[in-house]
Amino acid sequence: MRQMNLQTNTILVVDDDPHIRDVICFALQKASYSFEVATNGKEALDKAALFDPALIVLDIGLPELDGLDVCRHLRKTSEVPILFLSARDDEIDRIVGLELGADDYVTKPFSPRELIARVGAILKRYGSPFTDAESQQETTLRQGNLTLEKEQRKVLVGDASVELTAIEFDILTTILGRPKIVFTRGQILQRAYKDNIHVSDRTIDSHIRNIRAKLASANCQDAVETVHGVGFRLGPCLGGDG
Repeated sequence: MRQMNLQTNTILVVDDDPHIRDVICFALQKASYSFEVATNGKEALDKAALFDPALIVLDIGLPELDGLDVCRHLRKTSEVPILFLSARDDEIDRIVGLELGADDYVTKPFSPRELIARVGAILKRYGSPFTDAESQQETTLRQGNLTLEKEQRKVLVGDASVELTAIEFDILTTILGRPKIVFTRGQILQRAYKDNIHVSDRTIDSHIRNIRAKLASANCQDAVETVHGVGFRLGPCLGGDG
């Protein structure tokens, strides 16, 4: 079995057809999976490098850089699981895809339920972060002089307590729990808001500003960094203890 380092619990969905993307993303959301999307091969390679996804659902028939080429590029540096999608039931495509290192192959039109079942089987096979990492996470998260107690829902900068709202606490937990990962606004929304899907990017930005201000007032500067055009990640938070 291939060994890999699954850094996030994000599934990258790559398809140039917006209807197909919507169907896949709705099925993933219903099954409680986090996801990111890409509409072409270049964007797929860029996002795979940035987010280090747990699995990629990859359409073969992409314009310019097709799915097979994307897989070839990925396999030079990554063993991320890949589930191919194809608009035709062509045995040659299936064989080539599997020989390139794909883990499974689904032909369009497909059943969303079957797709989710195959996604789950692949993740289970490789030790999915959707099941393993969540159960193994520590209840106390730290960075610099910032400490977050998950069970007590308490945030400390040094010895000073910082009062956050429930949503602010969940957002900070998300970012602090994966300190090397850049989170998009969509990922933060999925993890912190759960079922509240009608929240705007502006609302997420407002919560981030509040978190920064409250931590900065406790002498924890630069706790959350902005990655322009992408999202947010954890900052050093290396101020004094007050």
